[in-house]
Amino acid sequence: MSARFVINSLDFVNGSGRHCDTIPILELVRLHDWLFDNQGSLIYELSGYVDKNDKLYLLLKINGAMNLSCQRCLNKLTHTFDLQTILLLVKSEEDLDLVDGDDSVDAILATSELDVIDLIEEEIILSLSISSRHPEGKCNSNLPRTHKTGFTERSESAHPFAVLANFKKTN
Repeated sequence: MSARFVINSLDFVNGSGRHCDTIPILELVRLHDWLFDNQGSLIYELSGYVDKNDKLYLLLKINGAMNLSCQRCLNKLTHTFDLQTILLLVKSEEDLDLVDGDDSVDAILATSELDVIDLIEEEIILSLSISSRHPEGKCNSNLPRTHKTGFTERSESAHPFAVLANFKKTN
């Protein structure tokens, strides 16, 4: 496991800091439950800036791809990332509470030890679908087999118990 990249968020932004690196997907431990495998890596860029109103911001860009598990067929689902997140840094819990009501702004509390890898993991988790799956009709799911007719398929207009009725008649 490589060394964690930790910044003092206020110093990083005030100094107009910029950092680019690659993270092996294997190191994104909190994502492992969503993954089909832990192959590959993601590229990220973190930069800090102060706007004309003296507000402090972190800009995080994440690019790459990872293999998720499809929730329908449990096979590999390649998911491509091209995320860009702008985070307002606030200096106190009170400021965070004030900004929390505004859905147009994402804010985090400025800390002296901000783990950038944890921040990246959080942004990826927030960007994922609740149920990652292939587009309709693209899954390689195992359909039930019968001993006579091979695969059985149910049409959209068929009654849900029609397949059972046909099965009962053939046996």
